[in-house]
Amino acid sequence: MGELQAAIEKKDAAALEDLLAEDFVGPNGLDRDGARRMAQLMFLRHGEIGANVGPVTVDLRPGHATATFNVALTGRSGQLLPEAARLYDVTTGWREVDGEWRMTSVEWEGRL
Repeated sequence: MGELQAAIEKKDAAALEDLLAEDFVGPNGLDRDGARRMAQLMFLRHGEIGANVGPVTVDLRPGHATATFNVALTGRSGQLLPEAARLYDVTTGWREVDGEWRMTSVEWEGRL
């Protein structure tokens, strides 16, 4: 989770993609390559990206895990206050591959 947050805040789409399993699936059939492209677009749109992750609940099973949390994503183009801020409820699926955890799925729902 820490690596994921760091990749987002560093605006490093390649590092983000490296954390995703080859068979990653997101909302509306989003695949690994699509997730990288979506991240690149957001990174280009906002000069600064922030990801403030709330408490993480992990359901750990041998070789698999589910992590649920909320996250406040912020983006700005150099101004003092964020131009965009949104709170999401997130559920992620993870699988251990050669001693490394890779995200297999993600679902999110925006909060009002």
